[in-house]
Order: sequence, then C-alpha cells, then structure tokens
Amino acid sequence: MSTTAPKSDPFQPAARVAGQRQDVWSIVNEAAAASPVQPIVNMGQGFFGYNPPKFALDAAKEALDKVDCNQYSPTKGRPRLKKAIAAAYSKSFGRELDPETEVTITTGANEGMLSAFMAFIEQGDEVIIFEPFFDQYISNIEMPGGIIRYVPLLPPKDGAVRTSSASQWTIDFEQLEKTINSKTKMIVLNSPHNPVGKVLTKEELERIGALAVKHNIIILSDEVYDRLYYVPFTRIATLSPELYERTITVGSAGKAFYATGWRVGYLIGPPHLIKYVAAAHTRICYSSVSPLQEASAVAFEKADAEGFWEESRNEMQGKIRRFCEIFDELDIPYSDPEGGYFVLANMASVKLPSDYPFPPHVASRPRDFKLAWFLIKEVGVAAIPPTEFYTDENAHIAEDYLRFAVCKNDDVLETAKERLRGLKRYIVKSE
Repeated sequence: MSTTAPKSDPFQPAARVAGQRQDVWSIVNEAAAASPVQPIVNMGQGFFGYNPPKFALDAAKEALDKVDCNQYSPTKGRPRLKKAIAAAYSKSFGRELDPETEVTITTGANEGMLSAFMAFIEQGDEVIIFEPFFDQYISNIEMPGGIIRYVPLLPPKDGAVRTSSASQWTIDFEQLEKTINSKTKMIVLNSPHNPVGKVLTKEELERIGALAVKHNIIILSDEVYDRLYYVPFTRIATLSPELYERTITVGSAGKAFYATGWRVGYLIGPPHLIKYVAAAHTRICYSSVSPLQEASAVAFEKADAEGFWEESRNEMQGKIRRFCEIFDELDIPYSDPEGGYFVLANMASVKLPSDYPFPPHVASRPRDFKLAWFLIKEVGVAAIPPTEFYTDENAHIAEDYLRFAVCKNDDVLETAKERLRGLKRYIVKSE
C-alpha cells in the first residue's frame, strides 16, 4: 500500500495572484462595453487620445528599417538612448550623468519599478507608499515579499464645497514618522502625483529626505509626469549629494512623448543602485523593444530644438482648463492639478437614485464605484473611482471623488462636457 502523501492541486495559483477582487479597469471597461449610451467618452484610463509628435513617429518608422534596431538591444538599454537621457536630464539634476552607470532602460516605467523592488526588497522588508497610490505599486512590492505601509495624503477639509489647488492635499508627517521602523527599506514618492495632481514642494521633499537619511532608507521617486508640471518642480535626488546617493528616479518616454504603448521607461540614480536594478531587469525581461528605444533616443535629442516640452505643458494646461469649465458650470468642486493630466472632481453633491440597480460587484464597493458606473450607464462618460488607489481603511477619504484623464482630443473633451451636463438633474446642494 502506498504511503505517498497526496499531491497538492497543481493548478492552485500562487498566493500572490490568487483571490484578487475584480480590478477597477475591468469593471469600468465592462460597464462601458454594455452601456446603452454609445460610444462612451472614455476619460478613465490615462492613455493619450492622439499620436506622438511627428519627429518621434518619424524616428520610429526609420528605426524599423535599421537591421540592428530589429534585434536584441543591450540589456541595460541602447547606448544612444542612455546617452540621450543623460544629456536631457543632466541640467535638471545639476550634475553630469554617466549614461553607462547612472541610467538604465526598462520595459516601461512600471517594469522599472518592479526591477527596483526586486533588486532591493527581500521577504519582510517594509516599503512606505502614500495614499492614493498607483495600483501597480502594490503587486510590484508584494512580488519579492515586501510589506507595504500606507501613509495617506489628506485632502482639503472643504474639498466637497470648494475648488482648490492640488497643493492642498497634504502629507501627514506625524503618521509618516510613526510608520518608519527598523524594517523600513524604501519610501516611494510620486510627483507630479497620480491621481491627485500634486507636485511635492521643496520643503516637503526636504522633510521626507531628512527622514530617509536619518533612518537609512532608499527613495524610489516616481516622476513619470516630470515634463508636465505647472508650478515649480523639484527632484528629491537634487537636494543634496546624500539624497542623490539613495534615490532611484523613475521616468517614462511613453508619458513624455504621448506614446504609452511604446513601453520605454528608464531609471536614473547612482551606480551602486542602478547596477542592481539593471541586474533585476535582465532577469525579468532581458531587454526592451529595440526600435522604440531608438525612436525615444531621437525624440529626446530633438525635443528641445522642437520646443516640445513647453508646447506639451501649455497644451495640457489648456486641456485641463477647457475640461474643468463644466465643473465650474455645474458648481462641482475639483482639485486643480499642479502637474500631470488627471483631474479629481468631488461629486458629493451628486445624489444617486436610491433604487438604482447596481450589480453586486459594484454595490459592494465604495460610493465612487457607484458614481463611475452611473456616469457610464446614464451619462455616457467613463471615469475612474479613486478608492481603488486606497486601502479599505482609508477609502472613505476619496469615496466622493472621480478621476478624469484629460489627455484627449479637444472634440472629445467637448463631448464629455456636453454629456456631463446631464448630471444637473441629480445635483442637490446642501443648505
């Protein structure tokens, strides 16, 4: 008689991917696909509604004709792109960046962040992130066994009744200091911030930096919207030599050049950090897409001469102003972005019908999910419920907000505004 222990189910998924509830992207896309109002104006996911600039597109087309651009690139990135990024960033970093040791190319900024966590986070290490957070941070930190500690950004107390600058979302520094302990390995920053639109001030960064130095913590600074800032923008890595030595800065050619599908990201930092991040990247995906690296290199080389950065900022600010006219008209307060292309609108005054037939997977979620579902079904506009970017404990902070991405053509913004006027009948102002 066999005494072999019964074999466990080989199809049982690993805990890191098992038991996840339906994510916000599939909920919103599912609702949009089945909405009676067609086509839906999609202001949810943050992809651009228009093409990259001509000089970037031309470079991509030309790259496809080059034999070496259709083969593997070096694992750390094409030399031309690393050199172009070092040249583009040396001035803002206040130092001459070495493209060979201080820059590495990744398959999008998200994979770059995963590489950074894989390089330095081990089982039981703690990572501090601020709420709301980019949802991919969570799985990226948990993959190598990291434990996440959350510190909320606090919204303005009168956010439900008054439009205010995104700067009014503040860091709870008392909570931040309480959260740091001997297991804290890394702090993740995001500036300009998604979804709040806040640009961290020099003073805020100095306080965070002082804590990182005091407790010997690595800083991962997610700056993928670093070309879209409308107030003075400071990089934490530039505040002192000792902060540069502990900071990995994350960038995105896809965000910079309206080409999110290109999946070209990059990390900048001191050699003693970058070499290990590059090693992790090599083991995750070996190398990144060659022709689009080449095109990104040309784009960085030409952007200044084309006046692209200033044009890009001015254009996006114009889109924000154009779109937010509808919230001014409806007296719906919003968080006026200091950077990026997301607008958080506070829908506390929108009263949903008490008998509205929300499906169970929406009815069980916070109010912002119901708002998002209602807008899709009844108004024909898709937005993202931001409590997806919070822990359950702090979801109440954002349950009246919706996130709108304005990186769309102007005619799309105008259609969205016209449809949002349909909210008038549901707005009830408190006395």
